[in-house]
Amino acid sequence: MLSAPVRTLRRLLATTVPLILAVGLVGAAPASATDRDPGGGQPLPGYTVEIPSLAPLVVGGKPTTVRQGVHRHAGYLIEVPARWNGDLVLWAHGYRGQGRVLSPEPPAFGLRERLLEQGYAWASSSYDRNGFDIRSGVLGTRDLADHFGRTVRRPQHTYLAGVSMGGYVIGRSLEQYPRYYDGALPMCGVLGDQTLLDFYLDYNLVAQALADVPAHPTPADYLTNAVPRIQVALGLAGLTPTGPDTTTERGRQLRAITVNRSGGPRPGADAAFAVWKDFLFSISVPTGSGNSPAQRPGQLSTNLLTRYTPNSPVNVDAAVRRVAPENVVQRLLPTLTEVPRIAGRPSAPVLSLHGLGDLYVPFSMEQAYAADVARHGRGGLVVQRAIRTTQHCEFTPAEAGAAWDDLVSWVRTGKRPAGDTVTDPGVVARPDYGCRFSDRDAYAAGVGTRRLYPAC
Repeated sequence: MLSAPVRTLRRLLATTVPLILAVGLVGAAPASATDRDPGGGQPLPGYTVEIPSLAPLVVGGKPTTVRQGVHRHAGYLIEVPARWNGDLVLWAHGYRGQGRVLSPEPPAFGLRERLLEQGYAWASSSYDRNGFDIRSGVLGTRDLADHFGRTVRRPQHTYLAGVSMGGYVIGRSLEQYPRYYDGALPMCGVLGDQTLLDFYLDYNLVAQALADVPAHPTPADYLTNAVPRIQVALGLAGLTPTGPDTTTERGRQLRAITVNRSGGPRPGADAAFAVWKDFLFSISVPTGSGNSPAQRPGQLSTNLLTRYTPNSPVNVDAAVRRVAPENVVQRLLPTLTEVPRIAGRPSAPVLSLHGLGDLYVPFSMEQAYAADVARHGRGGLVVQRAIRTTQHCEFTPAEAGAAWDDLVSWVRTGKRPAGDTVTDPGVVARPDYGCRFSDRDAYAAGVGTRRLYPAC
């Protein structure tokens, strides 16, 4: 499981943190969560806010009320149906890159319409900055919830829903503000926190070791020089999800290691590798001149204690380059940092969705979260569902809508809904794994990557 070696690393290095702080390296950590301008009617310097035009919907014969503005440097959207049931859903958006334009978005997968028809209000923050900045998302989402309570009315129940990095925001929000939120729906979420960056590091270092093309730290010509040589050596250049297997013996070892590090043997895993093999090289290339974790993930990523399976024909454990995190303090601090830890202590019911073949945010994120939650005795608060898709956040309105309805019923009645077991390798490897909650109509229609999986 992807997070196990990291837990060991945390235990080994935990005693070093006080010493690091004592000798003055605390400045390497990001600013504290209290350095926020209490006003913030304008975006931060260098940013602009663009709020999409959102026409009100007609629900029950009456139009909704749409509000928008800038609060604490972040743009926001709020929509309230005429017959509001008193509950609020906060939408947490995913990673937006390093651009300087902030923009909130409505809930995806048909959830905007579903929420309003059911009587829920929703609100969405742009956060006060872009980048892989979970701290901004956690604080911005809570700020917007409070702003809604002041300008509309304090809701009876407050839910979280969101995608990708927004799932990271959700996972940390439930721990940052215990009992503030009543339920959460993270989809394709980074629930394994910093270990996502370790997964990207693993792929590139293992590929380099197997191809005997050392290229760490990542050079500027990585994609045009080292990567093509790696692809030829491993037989990756002509590999497609539905074509013949062009991999060499070492290429097959890379694929097997990647499958194991991303969640273990499971339906569609080989096809998913073919879909994502090139992207996983590109994501390791530093972008721009900034120093954020997204631009320079080496600050936090590590493989010091990782053991790779299978470890033959090449002894990867011995051959791979070992990399320590540059910023140990930020890696280990329990406080709300730019890329914080999720301890696994949810304070409200969580129902998550995740694509089996997603390797941008791999299925192992769900396994890491399940293990952390179980370790803290909170497994009863988490239900996880596997969806047989390969692209990132590839869900249908039926899948997201069913999950939302089940979450709400859980919060209202206390009856825990059904989910998938994610931590039992034997269960995950079954040919029909992920069938229970996948949209069969989407498969029949050949939507997206559904047909990369056998019919259920």
